[in-house]
Amino acid sequence: MELLTPEEMGQADRITIAGGIAGYHLMQRAGQAVFEEIVRFWPDARSVAVLCGSGNNGGDGYVVAKLLKAAGISVACFYTEQPKTNSDAALAYADYVSLGGQVLPLHHFIPEDYSLVVDALLGAGLVRDVSGELTTCITRLNMSGISVCAIDLPSGVSGLDGQIKGAAVQAQHTVTFFRKKPGHLLQPGRELCGEVHVRDISIEDTVFETIPVRLYENLPELWCDALPVTLVNAHKFTRGHVGVFSGGMMSTGAARLSAAASARAGAGLVTMIAPPDALPVHAAHLTGTMLYPLGETVDVLNFIKARKVKTVVLGPAFGDVPRARDLVCALLAEYADETGLKTLVLDADGITAFKDPPQILFAAAERSGCSLVLTPHEGEFQRLFGGLVTDSQSKVEKARLAAQLSHSVVIYKGADTVIAAPDGRAAINSNGNALLATAGSGDVLTGIIAGLCAQDMPVFEAACAAVWIHAETANCFAEEAPVGLIAEDMPDLIVKVWARLAKMVCSQMTAYP
Repeated sequence: MELLTPEEMGQADRITIAGGIAGYHLMQRAGQAVFEEIVRFWPDARSVAVLCGSGNNGGDGYVVAKLLKAAGISVACFYTEQPKTNSDAALAYADYVSLGGQVLPLHHFIPEDYSLVVDALLGAGLVRDVSGELTTCITRLNMSGISVCAIDLPSGVSGLDGQIKGAAVQAQHTVTFFRKKPGHLLQPGRELCGEVHVRDISIEDTVFETIPVRLYENLPELWCDALPVTLVNAHKFTRGHVGVFSGGMMSTGAARLSAAASARAGAGLVTMIAPPDALPVHAAHLTGTMLYPLGETVDVLNFIKARKVKTVVLGPAFGDVPRARDLVCALLAEYADETGLKTLVLDADGITAFKDPPQILFAAAERSGCSLVLTPHEGEFQRLFGGLVTDSQSKVEKARLAAQLSHSVVIYKGADTVIAAPDGRAAINSNGNALLATAGSGDVLTGIIAGLCAQDMPVFEAACAAVWIHAETANCFAEEAPVGLIAEDMPDLIVKVWARLAKMVCSQMTAYP
């Protein structure tokens, strides 16, 4: 689960070397791992070019080239410059050359002369933009359509934030070591990596005793132990009550999607809090969801207290932005003593209501005993945090800062959704697919979050689990059809995801067979 920045990965290498494992041994293990993946995915490759930089990434490339040559495969290395004297990369270079290995300057490389290219030019620690000869080489390689196996990360991709530094290689497979880096999961790096393979090279997990990791890939292992357990003697009130605020009579669908998702996520009761003109519309569509009229704010607060509502959803197609702002401030202020309402989930209009100024929301959340979850897509994130973050920050850094400023768990949505908590923990989601790009999809996510929080799942873990479950509904659908998913399909698909989770890692999700 852990993700390491390039700096942290370098620290893991140094700790391992200080513990008695030679740096060249790590390099040989890395090269062996890449060689094995090449044999697995390109068993018919007979002519391979290995592009080598001057650092350790290039050293890995020379090890790969040596192994390919020893296996009888035609191989040639092309270098930007030779490795530094007495470095591990220099040892790898010497070993390859001692077998009669061919090494040529990079400008001699012609992609079309080879059936496979191994990219060992730059690695994960790139900080400056690619330029000159490297840009020309990368452009020609990408245009050739020749298959590429990248070592660690495709050259030109930042391991820290996944951004392209001038130009970047498009790989079909990327082999990395010990743990993934943020650049493997953040766009556009995720797309440029192709399929990522993490291989062991003798670095032990004990390095985490020195390296305090706070960034994770959002996998079930991260939050599975915190999933709600349904006890044998459970009843609807012990499983939590969710309140969903609805828009007016012409804008009711989004709230129903959230309500259905809350129930499928396990909430024992769901109540739709709707303007009086919208109640008949909801009544015509809803069966198990209860209805309550949205009147005076004090009446809503009294209802939430009396009916022990634990989580509230506000924002999807709500429409009345001034009322949304007033309701949110009242809810956060009312539950400053950590009793009653536990979580407030804001999306869409609930977020936009605080664009000017957002500090009103931040201050209210800081004072409240009620946990706040924000679920902005890019546009909503910019409305709330655009003046507080910079373009130079990675998506993870932006989400972390947003969470700290707003005293909330922030789900910064997109193809590479980032979930961040005020304490600095963050996770990057990796199981989504393009089917999620459909109207109402975000409303379903909001409902899943609310349903899990209502069952007393810790808020950060609930947010991570909800993002994964939401994305996995699209994967379930894709197994039967490549197109056609609509938001109305998604709540029912949550049932399939629960079954999948139970088989994967969550055998204790219930207290009975």
